[in-house]
Amino acid sequence: MVVRGGWEGHSPVEATDLFIPFLEQNGYEVTVSGSTEAYLDLDGVDLIVQCVTMSEIEPDHFKGLEAAIRRGTGFAGWHGGIADSFRKNVDYSFITGGQFISHPHGFTDYRVDIIADDPIVDNIAHFDVHTEQYYVHADPTNRVLATTTFEAHPDYPWIEGAVMPVIWTRTWGEGKVFVCTVGHKLDDLETPEVRTIIERGLLWASK
Repeated sequence: MVVRGGWEGHSPVEATDLFIPFLEQNGYEVTVSGSTEAYLDLDGVDLIVQCVTMSEIEPDHFKGLEAAIRRGTGFAGWHGGIADSFRKNVDYSFITGGQFISHPHGFTDYRVDIIADDPIVDNIAHFDVHTEQYYVHADPTNRVLATTTFEAHPDYPWIEGAVMPVIWTRTWGEGKVFVCTVGHKLDDLETPEVRTIIERGLLWASK
């Protein structure tokens, strides 16, 4: 199930369309929805790929999402489509394990360092991108696979040297959750390392 919408600046349709052929090639039957109403009926869904930035979620829609993940449905996404969704729903952030706070430097060059031995990041040591560097509030129970280190900023002097998670996994009940904070622009998602990691993360979350 691909659920997309919210703020159009993250190109939810075009971004998710990049990964639908990959899922189909790996044997998934993909259903697409432009509304979180889809969360009311998730029986038989192995994986939810969400790209819904900001927006709001109805209480019954969230209840359906949470219950499905707890039962074992995978939940995965990138950037604001998963880490900056439904800001008013604190319980949602418990599921994702992180919430976007700011990107102090705007579009900037930064390195992503792989710090874990995990199949999702296998044979990738680090990669460089020019995009938004997400500062997040993250759950300490996440399994962090990759981090980035912030440089000084005149308006936020305390962030200098802050090591921030970029890619992580976690569980919610029987469900697996995968988050990658890189992905503001379509070309971010076409970066070979980013594309590979997200594709692996989608498969991991659904198994």
